[in-house]
Amino acid sequence: MREGVCVPNVTFKCRSGDIVEGGGCGFDEGKWEDCTTKDLFGNKRVVVFSLPGAFTPTCTSQQLPGFEENYDAIKEMGIDEIYCVSVNDSFVMNKWLADQDITLVKPIPDGNGLFTRQMGMLVEKSNLGFGPRSWRYAAVVNNGVIEKWFEEPGRCDNCDDDPYGETSSENVMSYLKSATVKESVAA
Repeated sequence: MREGVCVPNVTFKCRSGDIVEGGGCGFDEGKWEDCTTKDLFGNKRVVVFSLPGAFTPTCTSQQLPGFEENYDAIKEMGIDEIYCVSVNDSFVMNKWLADQDITLVKPIPDGNGLFTRQMGMLVEKSNLGFGPRSWRYAAVVNNGVIEKWFEEPGRCDNCDDDPYGETSSENVMSYLKSATVKESVAA
């Protein structure tokens, strides 16, 4: 993937209303909703980051909480929304965010890996028993077009390492700050 390319046109299968007070699941209250990339990325400037999986160590301890903690600061730099995508189903994504007290970053469940595959970021992680998952990346997407791309080095199938740094919230914020400065100088 690279800057200037449109994100793929995909429909995600999302659930809402399943998590009830006390952390349980109330499946009678929940419902399926189709959500498209146009719904998520159209006419907005957003940050999207992808990670190997819900409940995994680096994703849970660093990447997801980093974007949650910096949510307001990122939005102040001209961002409308922040999304986390993973090759997990909606039930898992919703439960993970609820367990981590994530209330600001929005999940994108890519259970079939269709979006991730079309982004060119689907890798095999069978060495860990995961199967196909996303390589770690982040992007600033402006009205469906990738404005800035961040990718961890060493993308390959069954990688022994899980690099993290390029796709951190701090790195994305550094870009947004420099883009904001360039815009104000140009004005």
